[in-house]
Amino acid sequence: MIDDLYNERILEFAGNISHLGRLDTPDGTATAHSKLCGSTVTVDLKLTDGLVSDFAQEVRACALGQASSSMMARHIVGASAEELRALRQTVTRMLKEGGAPPEGRFSDMRYLEPVREHKARHASTLLTFDAVEAALEKAEAGGDKANKASAAA
Repeated sequence: MIDDLYNERILEFAGNISHLGRLDTPDGTATAHSKLCGSTVTVDLKLTDGLVSDFAQEVRACALGQASSSMMARHIVGASAEELRALRQTVTRMLKEGGAPPEGRFSDMRYLEPVREHKARHASTLLTFDAVEAALEKAEAGGDKANKASAAA
């Protein structure tokens, strides 16, 4: 069963993470951390006309956190906030409730299905989704610029 969890595709995604680093002026930034394993994912994103127009991330996570971050990075640019929120719900249902895997541009997430049987691995696998959703909320609320302006007032 552990071979299913760390299958060749998961390890391939984990070893090939794109969009590494940070954006100079993101619209939204967020960090998600798993207390259970210590994994951390920080994401920066820019929104243009309701779509993610740029994305960067720092990933300090186990192979599953790396794999899900890699899958996210491959397809997030061009995605809408609604699409990304729906993706988070779909992946959460897939892991926790036996739901169907995502389809369309994020269909690679199907390779995370074996994680379903390993509840202790759910948190690290979902980190990228949690960070993206929090960064979207900040971007939609005016991002770090709004936070700095309200702090200065």
